[in-house]
Amino acid sequence: MRNGFSLPLLAVLRYTSSRRGMVEGAAVAAFVMETTTMLVIGLILSVIGIGFFCWLIFTLAVYALPFFVGLVAGLAAFHHGAGVVGAFPVGIVVGVLTLVVGQIAFAALPSPVLRAAIAALFAIPAAIAGYHATFALAHIGGPSEFWRDTLAWIGALITGGTAWARMTMFAEPLAIGRTSGDAPRSPALPTTSIQG
Repeated sequence: MRNGFSLPLLAVLRYTSSRRGMVEGAAVAAFVMETTTMLVIGLILSVIGIGFFCWLIFTLAVYALPFFVGLVAGLAAFHHGAGVVGAFPVGIVVGVLTLVVGQIAFAALPSPVLRAAIAALFAIPAAIAGYHATFALAHIGGPSEFWRDTLAWIGALITGGTAWARMTMFAEPLAIGRTSGDAPRSPALPTTSIQG
């Protein structure tokens, strides 16, 4: 009982639930807009994040073999008593040497078979890394097991092909043992005389 008279409980509940948050003259902000905005922002950022991750995989694909070799060398140094401070530089130096020696050997060897073998040494670990990365991304989407495996194999082929292409893109065989007389010449252009 308030101030001498009582309101039925049902009337009080209806009044408070229908008038909740209402202020005369105020703009009503719907809760739906906040949720929708967060969903849209989340989807956009997810697409950007996955796109960045895919770009990173393709950009770093050629470095998979040097990374694995450097990791193994660093772990071996750590297990033989070098500690973290000694194992880290060992892994970095061995990884960089693997990359440099591989690129120099690829450019220096004239045989296409040996060049293909060196490119395959760099492309196969990249394909394995691409398989597992694509499998993990496909697992997030939740398709069936068949589609996860299919997408993972497609990702492995694309990543391995990208590593192969990046390895062979700028490397041309070095002219080792070639003399200046052996260099290919440009074809002679016909000369014409202008009379007039």
